[in-house]
Amino acid sequence: MAQIHSNRSLKSIFGITLMAATLGLTACSTPVDPDVKARQDIMKNFGDAMKVMGGMAKEPDTFDADVFKEQAAFLAEESKNPWSHFNNKDAAGNAKEAVWSNVDGFKTEAESFQKATAELNAAAQTATSIDDAMPAFKAVGDSCKSCHTDFQVKKD
Repeated sequence: MAQIHSNRSLKSIFGITLMAATLGLTACSTPVDPDVKARQDIMKNFGDAMKVMGGMAKEPDTFDADVFKEQAAFLAEESKNPWSHFNNKDAAGNAKEAVWSNVDGFKTEAESFQKATAELNAAAQTATSIDDAMPAFKAVGDSCKSCHTDFQVKKD
């Protein structure tokens, strides 16, 4: 049995196909600088790890020492990675001009973050409850906030 297509259904299919192609090309035509993307991806991963540990801080009964150790070790290891992606001033992304005009201050914040994550990792290795790691966990959060206050464009 032969199927009969009306002009209306062909126009609908053509319209949907054209719209999808246009949206696809639009998405491809707005490139993100690789350094901006790299550091944003790294920072998102930092945030994800902090959320896992923060969930345990909010609900101490859910503390899982192995998971906490894993997340703390991840932060300590990865804490050195985003900084090289701030070399190109033209790739500002959400970074304030202060990243490049106050290089020493930015470097100090980066070093503080690395130190705080190393201390969190050390505390996590022997933690038997969230209370054992809370001071070091709070220090990492404070380090994030301090750097973002001075060097990240505020989000609306």
